[in-house]
Amino acid sequence: MTDDLELRVTIGDLLDSQTELFAQRDALVHVETGTRFTYREFKDECDRVGRGLMALGIEKGQHVGIWVTNYSEWVVAQFATAKIGAVLVTVNPSYRTHELEYVLKQSEANALILIGQFRNSDYVGMANEVIPELKNSTPGELRCSKLPNLRNVVFISTPSNPKTKAPDGMWSWEDVRLKATEVTGKELSRRQASCDPDDTINIQYTSGTTGNPKGAMLTHYNIVANGYYTGEGMRFTEEDRLCIPVPFYHCFGCVLGNLACVTHGSTMVIPSEYFDPLKTLEAVQKEKCTALHGVPTMFIAQLGHDRFSEFDLGALRTGMMAGSPCPIEVMRQVVDQMGASQITIGYGLTEASPVITLTRTEDTLERRVSTVGTALPNVEVKLVDPENGQDTPVGKQGELLTRSFMVMKGYYNLPEATNAAIDKDGWLHTGDLATVDDAGYYRITGRLKDMIIRGGENVYPREIEEFLYTHPKVADVQVIGVPDERFVEEVMAWVMLKPGEMCDDEEIRDFCKGKIAHYKIPRYIKMATEFPMTVTGKIQKFKMREMAIDELGLHSAAKIETA
Repeated sequence: MTDDLELRVTIGDLLDSQTELFAQRDALVHVETGTRFTYREFKDECDRVGRGLMALGIEKGQHVGIWVTNYSEWVVAQFATAKIGAVLVTVNPSYRTHELEYVLKQSEANALILIGQFRNSDYVGMANEVIPELKNSTPGELRCSKLPNLRNVVFISTPSNPKTKAPDGMWSWEDVRLKATEVTGKELSRRQASCDPDDTINIQYTSGTTGNPKGAMLTHYNIVANGYYTGEGMRFTEEDRLCIPVPFYHCFGCVLGNLACVTHGSTMVIPSEYFDPLKTLEAVQKEKCTALHGVPTMFIAQLGHDRFSEFDLGALRTGMMAGSPCPIEVMRQVVDQMGASQITIGYGLTEASPVITLTRTEDTLERRVSTVGTALPNVEVKLVDPENGQDTPVGKQGELLTRSFMVMKGYYNLPEATNAAIDKDGWLHTGDLATVDDAGYYRITGRLKDMIIRGGENVYPREIEEFLYTHPKVADVQVIGVPDERFVEEVMAWVMLKPGEMCDDEEIRDFCKGKIAHYKIPRYIKMATEFPMTVTGKIQKFKMREMAIDELGLHSAAKIETA
């Protein structure tokens, strides 16, 4: 695959062509379960499950929800549904009943694939609560008053107990595999041939900061191209082995992980069903992974693990850090201590499939620790003044907009939200503030909604965060604005210390004095052991603000209306 024309393929055709080239090479390894597929074996399994899903009556264009942690079956389902033209609706494994019902209803899901249990999440129990008719239904004949489109529920047993019987009303994953005999290979080929690269193939629900999640409609072309170009940015070949601890339900896992690998004949390595720093380090060593993905908090957890020094990470050279702003100091440690000398930084959002800009392996360390790189090939980016919409000059902050073939079709069944996100000229408004230099390298400086206005001064949390990361005792830090009766907003820092370190508020403030402007010095400091975040590691600053209002007793200030 070398040019845009070749990227205009369906995911099913992509897998078939890559199998012809790399049939005997490892495609997928799940370290925790010992599952291992060559490309030939992986394609055959995807074909089998695809035929089984057709036997269940799943038609082209119908929606299949998947509520599963990082199992190998998740990846098989991703490619199997694509082969039959079904739309995979990715459901966040942290969702509970209200959220599950919302997504199934809003997406008009025709089928749901789920696991039994993980940690404190009883997926079967929650499914039965949302779908009370399920227990008394024959598999495939579900009729649910709240979810009129839902017909099939498929149960994946735990790897530790693979022969667990499917709960009442559900098919087992093995049932689906066995039903493949009811559909011929020719029928699958005809269905696959009817698919178009511009067909919607994924609906991925964005977390958002307010309101209900919105389902971004992504096409074959959207995510194949994005996976390919990000893989190119990391210099992937068939020799590379990517460790993927980030969740598959998110673009980071299923696009920048799975599709970046398949577009290059590389190997997908699943360390565990959910991020675990020790299991991730073990997988990198055991499988001699050359690349590793993660959000900053994941890399921080691995670097800070008390057994970190025991592992041989000598094969590691690249990967991607993305999902939330990447602290400069953490980036340096990943290069120096983990040996990932060609680690890249990616920036984007689900609505852009997701990567918009990416650093390259050949970029200087300075550029890789201080920018989010340049725009991907054939991707337009511009910065505009949030006040008047005019283009901003080099070096001046503005909202980042993008336009390309990677922009989503829109939000499913939400035309007004779509029009608010994508303007009449096709520009996707990210809501992120950035600057760009003469060489085209972008720096993300904050969120429009995150900007703190303290007594008329604009304060950008990212600037303060990067400064506080230089404190020798600080492992991680997040800065938010909290209500204030005098200044409207005040600066608050949530500080996470390195293991074994002791520090108080005054030490942090003393560190700031004389180095940053007085109005940027946090008035409030909270020593935290964790931050509220999504499963993907995205910090939920709106929740931090809500918690701070309660803890600091700022309710009266919060009620003050502003223009």
